[in-house]
Amino acid sequence: MQPDTLSGGFDHPAIQSAHAYRSILDAMARPGTRQDIAGVQPPAPLSPAAGAVLLTLCDGDTAVHLAGDADTGAVRDWLAFHTGAPLTGPSDCMFAVGIWDALMPLDSYPTGTAQYPDRSATLIVDHADLTGPGATLTGPGIQTQASLPLPDIAAFRANRALFPRGLDFILTSGTRLAALPRSTRVSATAEVS
Repeated sequence: MQPDTLSGGFDHPAIQSAHAYRSILDAMARPGTRQDIAGVQPPAPLSPAAGAVLLTLCDGDTAVHLAGDADTGAVRDWLAFHTGAPLTGPSDCMFAVGIWDALMPLDSYPTGTAQYPDRSATLIVDHADLTGPGATLTGPGIQTQASLPLPDIAAFRANRALFPRGLDFILTSGTRLAALPRSTRVSATAEVS
């Protein structure tokens, strides 16, 4: 075990994880809004926001898939030490983390069933672009419309078509995050005014 494995978690877990949980809930409840989330320094290549989401939402019963470059020995050891989360492949995970391209194909992940739509995965899209204009979002939690840059609008539209099944997404960049639950409707890129 590397010395870095023991560091990088929350200094005050009860308080900081409660704040992080609130930020994640706010992002899910209001799709397209950006939230600040800090207090964690995970091993590279994970962003602090992705690390904070994993430490907040994962435990020994939460199967995690590390996609692409996120699957390193340092990240595996750090996640095991701080959460005890078991690692698995995409078809059996509850959470997956990686950059957009590494998380493909989306149909590899569980999307729930008609009886149990909650048995689906949440994908943490790390190093996402959270700045500037993006796709137009409408639906629950959005008063009129919101905007969020998305890596592939067609993929998010196809995911919405599965509702109430489907994947939920948390997009992270640095110490910021935004969320896109499966209930959100995605349309063409918003115009810059």
